Amino acid sequence: MINNYSTFQKNDEHKDYEYFIRKYLKGLGFAYDRFIVVDNTPGIVNCVEKKILMENLRKELGDCKRCELYKTRKNIVFGVGNPCSEVMFVGEAPGEEEDLKGEPFVGRAGRLLDNMLLTIGLSRTKNIYIANVLKSRPPENKISNHLESIPICLPFLMKQIEIVSPKIICCLGAVATQAILNSKLPISKIRGHFHDVNGIKVLPTYHPSFLLRNPIAKKEAWEDLKKLKKMIDILREDN
Repeated sequence: MINNYSTFQKNDEHKDYEYFIRKYLKGLGFAYDRFIVVDNTPGIVNCVEKKILMENLRKELGDCKRCELYKTRKNIVFGVGNPCSEVMFVGEAPGEEEDLKGEPFVGRAGRLLDNMLLTIGLSRTKNIYIANVLKSRPPENKISNHLESIPICLPFLMKQIEIVSPKIICCLGAVATQAILNSKLPISKIRGHFHDVNGIKVLPTYHPSFLLRNPIAKKEAWEDLKKLKKMIDILREDN
């Protein structure tokens, strides 16, 4: 692992490696220079490395058959966004449209989430990373009937969090909140309050699907988003 890009960039022995990375990222549709973060601190993983680590984790997940959900899913839904983001959103499980496209939050709930993010200056294509607790869709979206799959799938989410190393995680819904906080409290009791998990600020809020079914709760979700935006600004000022 090359931890010091400034040294790496000046070392002719690594030019072949740099050329390989450029070609690799270009093939994935990314510009090499967009991911470069110069940091001389030992142990810092730059954006190129994070992208590669995430790709390797996806390969490790493979055509997962670790739980029974593989029998009914169409596609694994791994994650989407910028792995170098300061903010990560964690949902519960893929729905029907997510299962078809292999991307989290692309249905009605996803469109609502995108609109919510836009109001506080966030975008899945630029400055957040999104993943679910479960990578396979539960039949009829009934995750409550497949809770035994959570501890099987959770290590992959935790590895995604480790790679992204976000400053803030926003948990969408009870399943995501309980998994990240290791809590059994209902979402209504703990939403809107920041919790600390290994130095990461964790903010639970309602899942967009819940908001579609219960529009009256959008006011509370909006208050949560304002708290999220405020915390983002505070952490950026501290840097």
